[in-house]
Amino acid sequence: MIYRIRVVLDFKEDVIRDLEIDQNASFEDLHFTILKHFGLDNKELASFFISDENWTQGEEIFLQNYDENLNQMMMKNISLKSLSTRSMNYLYVYDYLKLWTFFIEIVEESKKILGENYPKKIYEYGSVPNEPPKKTFNSNLKNDDSEFNLDDEDDFLDFY
Repeated sequence: MIYRIRVVLDFKEDVIRDLEIDQNASFEDLHFTILKHFGLDNKELASFFISDENWTQGEEIFLQNYDENLNQMMMKNISLKSLSTRSMNYLYVYDYLKLWTFFIEIVEESKKILGENYPKKIYEYGSVPNEPPKKTFNSNLKNDDSEFNLDDEDDFLDFY
């Protein structure tokens, strides 16, 4: 079986790629497929995030293991099929400094067509911009540092 996956770049203009990929493919395979069909190089780190229908960022699926002692989900070890019962939506972030962000949705499951090679692009709309869209981070946290009495610079400097 294959998945038909829609990948949408988070950008003011529509940039869409529809892909077909074997359901047993790994998230690492999907990572390389996205890079190929959006014209991105393989020089930066990336992560998938399990999401819900509201695109809430959930558990991370890592490209590289940052801590051998942690039980991290790794792209190369997780098949698309293994998580499809948990979610059909994922966020994908490429290049942690530039934050290329993509919305990924498994839209359909279908039978493989004999003689076809997977993964493959089946639809393309829009052009990928040369630079990633600017991101603005908003926090719901109240910025209350009054307990630190930061108005008194002399006290701060006396500390050092």
